[in-house]
Amino acid sequence: MHGLQLTADLHDCQCEARWMLDAQALSAVCVEAVEAAGLQGVARLFHTFPSTAQGAGGVTATVLLAESHLCIHTWPEQLAVTLDVYVCNFGGDHSDKAHALMERLLALFAPTHVERHAVTRGRLAAANA
Repeated sequence: MHGLQLTADLHDCQCEARWMLDAQALSAVCVEAVEAAGLQGVARLFHTFPSTAQGAGGVTATVLLAESHLCIHTWPEQLAVTLDVYVCNFGGDHSDKAHALMERLLALFAPTHVERHAVTRGRLAAANA
């Protein structure tokens, strides 16, 4: 279960509105970004929320990876997005691929401010002496 989880909170996104509103468009670009990073998508679910008094509904996007997952939540009324990329390093270190996927998505949403975090999950136990 050893892996890397990258999260990013994106503020004041300057991207085309469709990336925050259109589940089908976001689905296509996410699958392309996953493949470009060298990761393997195994399933996906994209949901568009209805409009509210605050504005257009956002999108929740999930791509299940053989290596773990990609999750995106958009808040178009706030020009905000949250990203979560988690890769297990079973069978090899996929950390560089996780970083490549994150960078591609950051470029897509074009935020003016980003809060990033990286967490090493399931640290490997020290070998018994």
